[in-house]
Amino acid sequence: MVSLTVSAAGRSPLARELPVTLDFDNKTLGDVTVAEVKSAIAAKFPKFYTSRQKLSLKGEKKALADESSLEDAGIQDGDELAVKDLGPQLGWRTVYLIEYAGPLFIHPLFFHYPAIYGGPPVPHSRLQEMVYVMVMLHFVKREWETAFVHRFSHGTMPFRNIFRNSAHYWLLSGALLATVVYSPAYSAYSPYIIGTAREKPKFLLGSVALWAFAELSNLSAHLTLRSLRPEGSKKRAIPYGYGFSLVSFPNYFFEILSWVAIAIMTGSYAAWLFVVVSAITMSKWAIKKHKGYKREFGEAYPRNRKAIIPFIL
Repeated sequence: MVSLTVSAAGRSPLARELPVTLDFDNKTLGDVTVAEVKSAIAAKFPKFYTSRQKLSLKGEKKALADESSLEDAGIQDGDELAVKDLGPQLGWRTVYLIEYAGPLFIHPLFFHYPAIYGGPPVPHSRLQEMVYVMVMLHFVKREWETAFVHRFSHGTMPFRNIFRNSAHYWLLSGALLATVVYSPAYSAYSPYIIGTAREKPKFLLGSVALWAFAELSNLSAHLTLRSLRPEGSKKRAIPYGYGFSLVSFPNYFFEILSWVAIAIMTGSYAAWLFVVVSAITMSKWAIKKHKGYKREFGEAYPRNRKAIIPFIL
């Protein structure tokens, strides 16, 4: 039999109920996983479901991995574990669906209801129509990938973070970009506008081609990553194939490239601001994950790969 004491870490509604002793009859330390301990806690306190818990050895901050056995985690019979309440959680798939839904509602609002700007309505230029279609297709693609392509290694995220995460898309690529690009002022004064009386910018078709290339390449990278992780697992493997010979995260690189194309087309400060913020954010993610790949796979990981930008970063 394995017997453990579980106490509360920090301030938590659980503090009034803990510590408690958990007994696992007819099992050894090698038979009991951290996930089973979480399940036992959830059975006693249903409000604190497993994804809401962070378990660690008493006096330590490092979280214990769910798939580890107590023996592998260095826990002895009678040890005390600390459980931290992470608060209400949302599944990552739900998080992404919410994030990408913002622009899909905001752009139609500003595009189809010009009265929102006040004054008489001004017909949209061909450029504004093209940008609208490209933005909508981009986020429809992201929603489709979230629902049917992505496989997540992490199950949940604290609910409170959804507001911070969504702001990036809802405010920058949603409200700010839509407000600027579909405005009558932009239509009237921007040298980038295509109209019957204006010369077509030479870079227009090139920008559309770059955007299409980046979108399809991004999808290809996501499909490659999906193929590496069986359904329901957290398996990690070294990705190879299109884009991955140069960088560890071509999906991020192509995502940035697609927005660079829109920024070039529009010349809008709102589009360029979104490019800069997105590039900085994704570069941080890529560098951190790139280092994780190198730690995990060591000499087996390709030495010449950069994290996100070929030959540079």
